[in-house]
Amino acid sequence: MTTTFAQLGLPDSLVQALSKRDISEPFPVQEATIPDALDGLDVCGKAPTGSGKTLAFGLPLLTNVEKAKRNRPRALILAPTRELAEQIKKELVPLGKATGRQIAAIYGGVGYGPQKNALRKGVDVLVATPGRLEDLMEQGSVNLGQVDIVVIDEADRMADMGFMPAVRRILDSTSRNRQTLLFSATLDGDIAVLSRDYQHNPVRHEAGTIEPETIDARH
Repeated sequence: MTTTFAQLGLPDSLVQALSKRDISEPFPVQEATIPDALDGLDVCGKAPTGSGKTLAFGLPLLTNVEKAKRNRPRALILAPTRELAEQIKKELVPLGKATGRQIAAIYGGVGYGPQKNALRKGVDVLVATPGRLEDLMEQGSVNLGQVDIVVIDEADRMADMGFMPAVRRILDSTSRNRQTLLFSATLDGDIAVLSRDYQHNPVRHEAGTIEPETIDARH
C-alpha cells in the first residue's frame, strides 16, 4: 500500500502544490520524518544528499511556521554553502506561495542590500549560511529571538568546514522553546554532541539515497 503526502497530515494547499509538480508519493525519509516534524518533535535524521530531505523538513516547516514581523524570522534553515542555501530556497518558494509564507536566502559572496531589504519586509522562513547570518545579526538586520523552528542541514559538512562554533552561537540566539530538526550524513562525533546539547528527546530516522548519480564522492 503506497502512502501519499495527503495521508501524512499535510494541508490540502501543500498537497495540491506538490501534485502540480507531479509529486504524489513521498520518499522514505519524507514518509518517516514528516509526521514527527508536524507534531513538533525534534528530529535527528541520517540522510545523504539526494534522499529528498529538503521536502522532509520543508513541508512540515511550511505547515507550522507563523507569520514573521520585520527583521524577525520565525523559522531558520542553516546550510553550509550558498549553493545549498539557494537550492533549498528554490525548492521551497513555490510551496511557500501555497501556504502564504515568505522565504528568503542569505549567504556571502553577494551584496547585503537585497538581503537586508527582504528581512525588512518580513521573512517567515530564512535560509542562511552561518557566516553571513552572523554578519547580519551583528549589524542588527536580523533578530532570531522569535525563531521557534530550526533546521540544520548537512551538519556533517558544517563540522568539516569549521562552522560548529557559529552554529552554536546562532542556536543560542533562537527561542528556547524551538523545535530543532538536524540532518547529516553521519551522526557521530561533533554531530552527536550538537544533538545532545541542542535537541530535546529527538526522534531518529535513517534514510538511504534516492538518486545515486547526484551524490558526490563524500557520500
